[in-house]
Amino acid sequence: MRGRLLTTALLAATAAAAQTTPWSLEQCVDYAVSHNLTVKARELETEAEKLTLTEAKDQVLPTLDASASQTWNFGRGLTASNTYADRNTSNFQWGVGLNLPLFQGLSTVRRIKASESSLAQTLMETAAAKDDITLNVVAQYLQVLYSREVEQSAASQVEYTAYEVGRQQALVDQGKVPEADLYDAQAQHAQDKLQLVTAQNDTRTALVQLANLLQLPDAEGFDVLPLSADDPLIPLPDQVYGDALGINNSILASRQGITTANDNISLAKTGYIPRIDFNAGIGSSYYKVSNFPNESFGAQMRHNYSTYLGFRLTIPIFDGLSTRNSIRRARLSKLQAELELDRRESELYKAIQLAYYQAKGARERYLASGETLEKMRLSFEATREKYNLGRSTPAEFEQAKNNLFRTEVTSIQARYEYLLRCRILSYYRTNHL
Repeated sequence: MRGRLLTTALLAATAAAAQTTPWSLEQCVDYAVSHNLTVKARELETEAEKLTLTEAKDQVLPTLDASASQTWNFGRGLTASNTYADRNTSNFQWGVGLNLPLFQGLSTVRRIKASESSLAQTLMETAAAKDDITLNVVAQYLQVLYSREVEQSAASQVEYTAYEVGRQQALVDQGKVPEADLYDAQAQHAQDKLQLVTAQNDTRTALVQLANLLQLPDAEGFDVLPLSADDPLIPLPDQVYGDALGINNSILASRQGITTANDNISLAKTGYIPRIDFNAGIGSSYYKVSNFPNESFGAQMRHNYSTYLGFRLTIPIFDGLSTRNSIRRARLSKLQAELELDRRESELYKAIQLAYYQAKGARERYLASGETLEKMRLSFEATREKYNLGRSTPAEFEQAKNNLFRTEVTSIQARYEYLLRCRILSYYRTNHL
């Protein structure tokens, strides 16, 4: 117990130390995949399938049983001369039996094959679950970066209005402007600070959601690293789909499900095939009748000792339609597996198509907003200069500042949506970030 507490404390200390250093995207993905509860549940299913395969292989082994029994009879009973008499008897028997399956109608071989197919499918489903977690982490990671850039833009707005409050205060002190202008500047400064607080809360919320996705015990001190600024190419959807069909774990698992269903059909058909078993055994007994002379225990054990060898052929004639129903059920499972493959292929194609057009639209918005943002900055600087010279009203200055902020947010949003969709397409195509 003390050792377990020490181990838990060390793990907690290690996690706390790791949270003081910003995490990269790859670190987040690796940690999430290794700690996610859904993935762990899939891994337990994999272990269960391994045990099922081991059980199927063990069916080729013989069975060996030992038994012993002791009985007492009191009162009237049948004698050796086929008459009834009042006497007490005691009987002890022991034996050892061996059963070796020689031919089980191919059921053992086909059960092993079906178990191997089922295990392969479970491994692919586990990999598909890891893929889903990876894409979720990527999306949430980019959401954190997006929220942080919006927060930085909001902070710039606060700096602008803080400078304006100071300038208006100086003008009021000199008697050049009325106090109403100062109050307007202070009110706008308070509104921008509220906007900054909201943006900061959005960033913290995004970080907490990412930490929860990673199954971190605590989000305190957790932070992420920025991504490299790049302009990825957008691959064509048909090209991505063609590549994804050969490597996507969800599709591979569905195809393996059809193979597993075919193997289960073959296994069900073995109910029509005869079986052959080899049996062997040894044993002896001791029998005692009251008021009659009886051989000693050792003598009877030697005299009653027996062995046997034999073969047993079992030919299925009518099993209450059990085999027929099993075959039909297995065929229905195959139809369900085929439908599942069609559904997943359709969903994958739709997801790739959607990601492509979203990436294309986001890139166009990002490029357009980049040009607009540059012009909006120039417009804002010109308006601010005019405002400082008294050639522009506070309303015009505030309008220019708000237009700049909205354009910055639009550009940031378009950029991160573009990056997200491109990474999704890249992952579908290569299974790598």
